[in-house]
Amino acid sequence: MGFSISKGSSNESHSQHHTLKVFLFCNYILIGAASSCTFLTLSLRLIPSLCGFFLILLHILTIAGAISGCAAASSGAGKWYGTHMVSTVLTAIFQGSVSVLIFTRTSDFLGNLKSYVREDDAALILKLSGGLCVAIFCLEWVVLTLAFFLKYFVYADGDSSNGGASGTNGMRRSAKVQDQEDLKDWPWPFQV
Repeated sequence: MGFSISKGSSNESHSQHHTLKVFLFCNYILIGAASSCTFLTLSLRLIPSLCGFFLILLHILTIAGAISGCAAASSGAGKWYGTHMVSTVLTAIFQGSVSVLIFTRTSDFLGNLKSYVREDDAALILKLSGGLCVAIFCLEWVVLTLAFFLKYFVYADGDSSNGGASGTNGMRRSAKVQDQEDLKDWPWPFQV
């Protein structure tokens, strides 16, 4: 992924450094919100039902995705970029779905969790968890956008060891796709 900060112009380096800090901060907030949702779910029933287990598993995957994002940003290795993007997209989609289910069908969702907490208190706890799911959903998309910008900064800087464009000038300046020799083998209408 190449989140390492290179020595470019001071303005570019400053914006990249600021984006990296915001990216890490958002991932730390995601870790805190997902662990809070896990504990709220466990407060409804200590040994969760199947629905509760999947809800806790979703929050664990959210935490794992945020940790992989922090690892990618800290190490500067490109191998974590794909893992982070896939896990972030999937958990964002599922967090949004869970939040909609919590707010639209609270009593049914609570029945599937098989909570032994009083129904009024359990509904309040579940809606708190749903609010955190909405916050996680929004933060996941912010993190995806920031990860894209960080990857773009690396590509624009031209750091080929971290997945950027090869060469010392940063992005390639030529829009030429192929050599003229390759066009000679094509039929006449395509030789433009």
